Amino acid sequence: MDDAPFARPDALDGILADAARAGFAMSCEERTGSLLATLAATKPGGTLVELGTGVGAGAAWLLHGMAPTARLTSVEIDPGTQMVAVRHLGHDRRVRFEALSADRWLRAYRGPAIDLAYVDCRPGKFHLLDRLLSLMAPGGIYVVDDLLPQDTWPDDHQPRVDGFLARLPEQRNLRATPLRWASGLVVGARV
Repeated sequence: MDDAPFARPDALDGILADAARAGFAMSCEERTGSLLATLAATKPGGTLVELGTGVGAGAAWLLHGMAPTARLTSVEIDPGTQMVAVRHLGHDRRVRFEALSADRWLRAYRGPAIDLAYVDCRPGKFHLLDRLLSLMAPGGIYVVDDLLPQDTWPDDHQPRVDGFLARLPEQRNLRATPLRWASGLVVGARV
């Protein structure tokens, strides 16, 4: 079976070209992106959150699957990196980009319950997971990637991943499945 995406977001090639020029090597893997688009399609009218915009590859995939009535907030600590996403996706009224730390965003968020959270940074994964889950609607989808070793990982990163995976079964309000696929995923549902 070929697990390559059937369709790709229109903006993706431009985003990836800009990422390559900038030396940004942490974009969402395409199979993960295709899964994100599929999961986003299950939340028409939903509130979606991406923690860790990067250059916007993940946001492009989420928008690719989202209904016109869904809304996405994408949070990134590095405004220079996030500007690539804003340049390619900022015209889409369904997305709002927030340039601040995901820690700060999670602590301050008071909006509607989150229907899908894609976590591509440390907060919401390695810390503040309980806070993120408390903000999610029952049945909300939780997606984490980059759990298999990556060339971009710092030397001290594997113990963080190992600890996260070891703590997952203890999360009473999350049913999750780890997947040794793409960059290494966890897909879960808030219960």
